[in-house]
Amino acid sequence: MKNFKTLVATAVAALVTGAAQADITVGVSLPLTGPASGLGIPMKNQIALWPTSIAGEKMKYIVLDDATDPTNGVKNARRFVTDEKVDLIIGSAATPVGIAMADVAMESQTPQLLATPAGLPPGKDAWSFRLPQSNSVMSFAMVEHMKKQGVKTVGFLGYTDAYGEGWLKEFTPIAEKAGIKVVAVERFARTDTSVTAQALKLTSANPDAMLIVASGSGAAMPHMAIVDRGFKGKIYQTHAAATRDLMRVGGKAVEGSYVVSGPVIAPEQLPDSHPSKKLALDFVQKYEKVYGAGSRNQFAGHAYDAEIVMQKVIPVALKKAKPGTPEFRAALRDAIETMGRTNFAHGIMNWTKQDHWGYTNETGVIVKVVNGDWKME
Repeated sequence: MKNFKTLVATAVAALVTGAAQADITVGVSLPLTGPASGLGIPMKNQIALWPTSIAGEKMKYIVLDDATDPTNGVKNARRFVTDEKVDLIIGSAATPVGIAMADVAMESQTPQLLATPAGLPPGKDAWSFRLPQSNSVMSFAMVEHMKKQGVKTVGFLGYTDAYGEGWLKEFTPIAEKAGIKVVAVERFARTDTSVTAQALKLTSANPDAMLIVASGSGAAMPHMAIVDRGFKGKIYQTHAAATRDLMRVGGKAVEGSYVVSGPVIAPEQLPDSHPSKKLALDFVQKYEKVYGAGSRNQFAGHAYDAEIVMQKVIPVALKKAKPGTPEFRAALRDAIETMGRTNFAHGIMNWTKQDHWGYTNETGVIVKVVNGDWKME
């Protein structure tokens, strides 16, 4: 544990009435440093706003930095289940790390709320539930927008890891069904500082649009490289790029680009009939009151939704078992699988025993970068 940086934040437990059974302990592993820190830090900010008690029981939150490294994520997860005896694992927000942690969740039979659209083999997600929308759900929203824009060909530039490959796998068949062809594919590592060669190959293919699959501030570098090579077509980014870091780092180069996201990015622009508007506005107002105007973030929104999950399933699990026991962890998982349609800030969630993704194709929205801000399409 001593050979990588950790950040531990334990909520101060409030006094509650009645006799407490035991603290309910939640272990959170996030990329607070490293390439995906732009995703983890907003989640940590939202976690600081979580309640100190739920259903009359004290809540203990342990937040560790996985530094965007799967090895660290596994170490954190093992510490959670072995030393801390956590009832629930949350994280990571980096896809390769979240996948690695899922093995520990499965092995220890501890429910996990993934903060990334991690693809897991059938059966390997028995204890893992995704807070973000799946790549296929977001691909659907993106392809629908591309159709309206008259896009027929796409160049793909994405991470070499599970997030990039997952998007390529999910996006391609949905695009092809809509008559849109991926004509060129290039990849890069999260730690790369230049993609000049890849950008040259992609622009020479002259597609109608580019799809960049990266996260946080790391999504700006490949975007700028495509623009610098003189590409004049449309550029799309995924929901991992739905952060202010894209605009902060990318500047004018990202103006006019399209980003697929959950509704938390611009809830003021949602119609009043949208089922997530009220919650998304509540998230934005409370988050920005503490962290400043414009600080809203796709991933902070996932942490907001994680609290909704806990508020709903913990009272149910408490009726069956005491915190800190295998029976309580199993009861939490069962409650998540049976909690039914639930309004999230990010859409309508409906996890079941057969479906640990939960979101439908109506979840994703497209926002455009206009004058350094989000404008919903």
